[in-house]
Amino acid sequence: MSKLAEIQAAEQRLLIHTYDRFPVLFVAGEDVYLIDDEGNRYLDLLSGIGVNALGYSSKTIQNAIAEQSCKLINASNYFFNEKMAPLAERLVQLTGMDRAYFGNSGTEAVEAALKLARAHAGLLREEGRTIGTKFLALEQSFHGRTFGSISATYKEKYRLPFGPVVPGFEFVNFNDIEDLRAKFSSDVCAILLEAVQGEGGVRPLTSEFFAEARKLADSTGALLIVDEIQAGCGRTGKWCAYQHYDVKPDVTTLAKPLAGGIPMSATLCTNEVARAFHAGMHGTTFGGSPLACAAAIAFIDYVEKENLMEHVTETGEYFQQQLRALAQKHTCIVNVRGKGLMLAVELDSADLGKCAVTELLKKHIVINCTSDTVLRFLPPFIFQHEHVDQTVAALDEFFTENTGVAVAAGKKGEAAHG
Repeated sequence: MSKLAEIQAAEQRLLIHTYDRFPVLFVAGEDVYLIDDEGNRYLDLLSGIGVNALGYSSKTIQNAIAEQSCKLINASNYFFNEKMAPLAERLVQLTGMDRAYFGNSGTEAVEAALKLARAHAGLLREEGRTIGTKFLALEQSFHGRTFGSISATYKEKYRLPFGPVVPGFEFVNFNDIEDLRAKFSSDVCAILLEAVQGEGGVRPLTSEFFAEARKLADSTGALLIVDEIQAGCGRTGKWCAYQHYDVKPDVTTLAKPLAGGIPMSATLCTNEVARAFHAGMHGTTFGGSPLACAAAIAFIDYVEKENLMEHVTETGEYFQQQLRALAQKHTCIVNVRGKGLMLAVELDSADLGKCAVTELLKKHIVINCTSDTVLRFLPPFIFQHEHVDQTVAALDEFFTENTGVAVAAGKKGEAAHG
């Protein structure tokens, strides 16, 4: 029995079934490649769902982890540690926020943001303001899997099995300003959105919708919360995707690549919002550990030292150009969109999307399909033009060989690629 077969059998016997895994056993990684148990190298355009932004075997991250692990891994948040405040200072400078709270995952960061919003609304009511406890989130949103964050997540497949979820959430049609205005009122304590939706299909907000959300929130004292868990930390070419817009949120959330692969998240907010929490209202055992903070500082240092934001922007533009050229050749491609190295190819068939992931894996290229029909690309920030060319060539070959899989979707217009 192979090592992969042994592990498959053990997982079948021992694990709660929460994942349908591909039959590949990865044992190592190098640069932009994953390596399986037989030594095969796979070009990775998923990077652990956006986690491994510096690729694999980063000496910067390894050295930071090794050095800190020899000193102190964790000592609880009852005491000070020498890494937390320096990391918070870096993050508030990068995001334009004032204060930080550290957790372990994206869903925890969103949970903290939701609790901040409800607590802040309570303060405003004590001060004589009229404001409720309701949240507005967006169609196709994904904010996590805890009860609070899943309640703000649009797709019913994530919510229905666990109902009733937390009450007080309503969904707004994506980029629909009139629907946002109709559903907003003094009952709303916060508007929660992603500047670029990730699981929802790599869909950027329009500037007009984002600005209107800010305006409405300001009119009542409600908070504007921007979830940057997938789009943040440089993936779109700026530290936060909202920095592409002339809009500043009251609260933002970061996670995924923040600590170079070590579990970590941050909920950042303004001083006004931070006054809603006092000691004992919220906390975590592992959040902000010296180990995670050291890794996060090393990550930020490397991104800045190597000018990776500029590289992400330039490589992303090249990647998008090549994907748009591919779309002109293959009518199964409905749209190409995204920012930086957060890109998507929307197809006219869910079957074709599923098939593309499987067939490219056979070619030793890791991609992902989200929202049934959207091929999502989240490669490491160190991705190069040669890797783009390899990926596009493989996609070209796949679409040429598998056009029959697509469901007829009618003739596309040029606007589909705008």
